[in-house]
Amino acid sequence: MLAAKKKWVMKTAAEDTAQVDALAKAVTVPPLVAKLLIERGLTTPDAAAAFLHADQQPLLDPLAMHDMEKAVDRIQEAIVAGDQITIYGDYDADGLTSTSIMYEALDQIGANVNYYIPDRFKDGYGPNQAAFDKLIANGTKLFVTVDNGVAGNAVIDNVMAQGIDVVVTDHHEMPAELPNAYAIVHPRHPEGHYPFGDLSGAGVAFKVATALLEEVPEELMDLAAIGTVADLVSLTGENRTIVTLGLKVLRQTARPGLAALIKAASLEPDQLDEVSIGFGIAPRLNALGRLQSAQSGVELLTTFDDERAQELATTVNSLNEKRQGLVRDISAAALTQAQTPENQARQTLVITGKDWHEGVLGIVASHVVESTGKPTLVLNEADDGRLKGSGRSIEAYNLFAAIDPVRNEMVAFGGHHMAVGLTVMRDQLDTLKTAMETAATEQNLADNAQPILQLDGELPLAEASLATLDAIKQLSPFGTDNPAPLFELKPTDVPQARQIGSDQQHLKLQLSDGQATVDAIAFSMGAAAPAIQASPHDVAVVGELSSNTWRDRTTPQIMVKDIAITGAQVIDARTQHLTAQNFSTPGVYLFFHQNLMKKLATYVQPTSQAILVSDQTTDLSQIPTDQPVFIVDCPDTLADLTAVLTALPLNQLTLYLYQRNSVYLAGMPSREQFGKLFKFTAAHHDVDIHHQLSQVAAHLHLDRNLLIFMIQVFFEVGFVKINDGVMNGVSNPQKADLHHAPSYQLREQQIVAEETLLYSKSAALQVWIKNQAAAKN
Repeated sequence: MLAAKKKWVMKTAAEDTAQVDALAKAVTVPPLVAKLLIERGLTTPDAAAAFLHADQQPLLDPLAMHDMEKAVDRIQEAIVAGDQITIYGDYDADGLTSTSIMYEALDQIGANVNYYIPDRFKDGYGPNQAAFDKLIANGTKLFVTVDNGVAGNAVIDNVMAQGIDVVVTDHHEMPAELPNAYAIVHPRHPEGHYPFGDLSGAGVAFKVATALLEEVPEELMDLAAIGTVADLVSLTGENRTIVTLGLKVLRQTARPGLAALIKAASLEPDQLDEVSIGFGIAPRLNALGRLQSAQSGVELLTTFDDERAQELATTVNSLNEKRQGLVRDISAAALTQAQTPENQARQTLVITGKDWHEGVLGIVASHVVESTGKPTLVLNEADDGRLKGSGRSIEAYNLFAAIDPVRNEMVAFGGHHMAVGLTVMRDQLDTLKTAMETAATEQNLADNAQPILQLDGELPLAEASLATLDAIKQLSPFGTDNPAPLFELKPTDVPQARQIGSDQQHLKLQLSDGQATVDAIAFSMGAAAPAIQASPHDVAVVGELSSNTWRDRTTPQIMVKDIAITGAQVIDARTQHLTAQNFSTPGVYLFFHQNLMKKLATYVQPTSQAILVSDQTTDLSQIPTDQPVFIVDCPDTLADLTAVLTALPLNQLTLYLYQRNSVYLAGMPSREQFGKLFKFTAAHHDVDIHHQLSQVAAHLHLDRNLLIFMIQVFFEVGFVKINDGVMNGVSNPQKADLHHAPSYQLREQQIVAEETLLYSKSAALQVWIKNQAAAKN
């Protein structure tokens, strides 16, 4: 059995078949799409039609937003006066697109305008006093913030006190006390009445541009779409219209920088969608601010110099590759640290390292959370003892609330439920760890740690088609509050499960129900391949229906999000070499031979248990069902293993079946070989077999291990005597049948055991194991 990483919960909002059929008929969509619309709360034909045709919905009046008229009037006043206007932006994709939108709009109406993108490492997020002071000294008379500013009280109040006005345009959470800015343009301002509060920074900038230009600037919608998707704001309401229209502009973009970036990301311009932004364009823009100053990002988005655009796109793409490498290397180190006995015993993780690039630690934390399911902080330690980094969480654990009680012990701290940033001195690290563990208990994390996957229904493999995909795409663009539909698929067979990728981290599957076969890809799930191969008829997956194009042929494909395997899981991992890596997974390791168990004792981690099967004090039936079990060595008899299998609560069983010297391959000695040994013992006296065994084996042309067995048989039937390691033949021994010797009978059983367990095909071995385990029932 392989448990799902997440709890699968089926949505139940659209169980009324009559309601589904009525809506499907009213808006002319297949029943599946109608069902998905109802699950999203779109139960009336008017609401469903507006959602399906977002590109036909009018954009909201920008003047309805708080302080919009006041902000526009002040900007126009500065333009008339020829005053220097500085746009103060942010270093992420939303901030870069917001800055670009505002810059182009102001430039278009003749403003004396420039822009400033704060450096993540020097300036930090939001208004920075030193940066504002420098800009004022260089002639700035009016600041317009984009994608930041609503929490910049101290700096903005100080600038306003100097007689320099600041217009704030932002979309972030509003603090109880707002800055004393000239104007605050915000869709959720407590004194405002804007009908849609979930705009991104780029969305707010786009609305300001619309008000300034007194028309919808369609040429800026590609930038607004990128910022909206990149910032993970709700893809409903006006955002849905912005992204839908913006994608049309993006597919035919006249921006040389974007065109070059799209090409560098190996994206097809006419196929661009929200996924292209989220996984192709946005990460490259974000890489700038993560690794260096992001100032050149605005130039990339706004330049009309083809040569400069290509140069900047190449730089951005290279930085993204560097970012990927950093994330890969730091994630590997972080995950290794997460597996230490101390961290395995914890409900939360605080991972630390040196010389880790702070710009990627949030991504690394996300990877650790995805892999372990534990709320995680990843911190880089500087030479002065400061540890700075980021944290990510799961829905069941409020990370901000966990650390907030000890925020006075932090050098810096901020964030929200799912993500935080902080700096802490080394001598306060234990305080931080304790606070997180205490919160885990208080928030009852242990009972709620498993995240939930909301499923839209089951999808028969026959319906996993391109036609179904085209129907589902009517609900796009997908994102926050409008996720791509997730379906459970229950194949009757998985004829192919193989690991792919440079380090075999991904999984390629074929799902079949006997009639239809569909390909599937599962990223970062390569480790599940042996389990699926072991139980190909007991697999269920949750995934999105998508497509894959290869050599001009497009086929449906399932993007797997989770995998579950029911029933007993037998993993064939037979090996002739045991290393510490074979014991790295926490579990129960069963040994049949005491000598081998003693030899490998240091390999078994403190979080695991080593058991000698012959130890009568151990009750195998008491092993927890959620503990993976490993059969380390090959038993001497099939009966020995059968006894184990009937006693175990078989769930997940991995077979190493290590055997140093194969009895099966050596076989039984021939009558002639026994005869040669008999003559030797009659002719030679006082043979020191402790020291002369190898010489005797060479003399008789016998394998040393085979000779040991033959001497043991002779000893048991009375052909030889052995005293203190000295062997002598027995004069005129009684006749005896060698087959009756206990060692002879044991070797016969060992040969049968090895033939069955070591030299059978994997499928046959798994069937044998499961049959023996089933016998207890």
